[in-house]
Amino acid sequence: MAVKENKVILVLDFGSQYTRLIVRRLRERGYRAVLLPHDVPRAEALSYPIGGIILSGGPSSVYEKGAPQMPDWVLSLGVPVLGICYGLQLIAHTLGGEVMKAPTREYGRAALRVSDDVLWDGLPRKFDVWMSHGDRVERIPEGFYPIGWTEDSPYAAIRNEEGTIYGVQFHPEVAHTEYGSQILENFAHGVAGLTPQEEEDVLVDMLIEGVRKHVGSSGRVLLALSGGVDSSTLLLLLHRAIPGRVVPVFVDTGLMRQGEPQEVKEAFQSMGIDIHMVDAGDRFLSALRGVEDPEKKRKIIGHTFIEVFKEEAEKLAQRYGDIKYLAQGTLYPDVIESSAGEGPSKTIKTHHNVGGLPENLGFKLIEPFRYLFKDEVRQIARFLGLPPQLAMRHPFPGPGLAIRVLGEVTPEKLEILRCADAIFIEELRKWDLYDKVWQAFVVLLPVRSVGVMGDSRTYENAVALRAVVSSDGMTADWSRLPYEFLDHVARRIVGEVSGINRVVYDITSKPPGTIEWE
Repeated sequence: MAVKENKVILVLDFGSQYTRLIVRRLRERGYRAVLLPHDVPRAEALSYPIGGIILSGGPSSVYEKGAPQMPDWVLSLGVPVLGICYGLQLIAHTLGGEVMKAPTREYGRAALRVSDDVLWDGLPRKFDVWMSHGDRVERIPEGFYPIGWTEDSPYAAIRNEEGTIYGVQFHPEVAHTEYGSQILENFAHGVAGLTPQEEEDVLVDMLIEGVRKHVGSSGRVLLALSGGVDSSTLLLLLHRAIPGRVVPVFVDTGLMRQGEPQEVKEAFQSMGIDIHMVDAGDRFLSALRGVEDPEKKRKIIGHTFIEVFKEEAEKLAQRYGDIKYLAQGTLYPDVIESSAGEGPSKTIKTHHNVGGLPENLGFKLIEPFRYLFKDEVRQIARFLGLPPQLAMRHPFPGPGLAIRVLGEVTPEKLEILRCADAIFIEELRKWDLYDKVWQAFVVLLPVRSVGVMGDSRTYENAVALRAVVSSDGMTADWSRLPYEFLDHVARRIVGEVSGINRVVYDITSKPPGTIEWE
């Protein structure tokens, strides 16, 4: 089989909650995968060097009025196609088979038996798969035959005689399906003839191509740099994709952690990248004066943030020329949507990192990481050489410490919080615990409590320590930090931070809580 270099697998999204996992599993195996909406225009789809197509699952029934249909160009290209769940039913329905409501719906684990086929190379003849469907294929199209079945699905996997069109009723992309990633690799390599690359190479190459495609060969990009791993990694990616055309802007909102602005500036200067620093702390704090509601805080910060950015953009445009694009490191968990198209460029409607912004900003938004998870960005960060202190930094919300000061934000409260938070983070590093938790921080509570310090009565602030473990930020469990560690941190905070006399530890998971308190 001739190996096809630099080809991509298009994953067409029909609305499944698992669609982006298909892309992720392929990338983990080293294959170039691109996510597109099912109704993507033919010209846009064909602009990619297509080596194969995967049709995702979805909530619809193929026989319902208005159900999404297969684009007419999919089967006309002559490239291998794999349909998953709804995708299988769509293949059968489109090519003359029959799909009906299943007499017994399959949800959850099912035992799949398979025949000899390249799709099952290296797999046993019976293994568990994950089902989630209420319809099933009752009659397969002419020229197809079954290669897998379960007790309730006689056509749990099918293929055509030419070996170019496959369909499976189960979800190989989810962790509950045994050998699921191997099945996707067997399609990519064994059926489509693609060759794997190193995962970071795949992601970085695709992201660079995407940036160059949408930005073009001229013009500069304004980067909203926060100092977190997402925007910092994005800066290095843009620097590689369009060298000399990136203008990184760090807005010091006055809501940052202790010493953070200077640390970020020095880290990038050491890599030969200059950062445009904007001191807007007084402006943000003035706008937040008297505000307690968390949503109002977010909206105010969002509006102020973009106002500052627009003003800086006008100044920078005079220095560098026309700036049409604004880049930010938004991730998939920030923007979970039922469906969305691929492509990093679109007009700003809301700033996902800091909250509600005006609809017409005059920028086009570049979000290359929009369909990536945090751990994927960390891999890219290491690949691009981002310093460890930035690459492994815990997530930090766009609104900053404003949503960790519960209630009104004041300079005095921020100073108390910064000092306590710095102690918590410092001790996590000393105890070799920092990299073992997903996110850790301190929350200043809107309560005061009675205490005894130096034989005197105190009536001061309480803080909550928050530490969670997670893989992608979508769900999280509270971290079981050692009691000795928590005791040590609490003693340091109470002893060293004036204004705090009580420390509590948050043991709420997500769900039902969120990671941040506001």
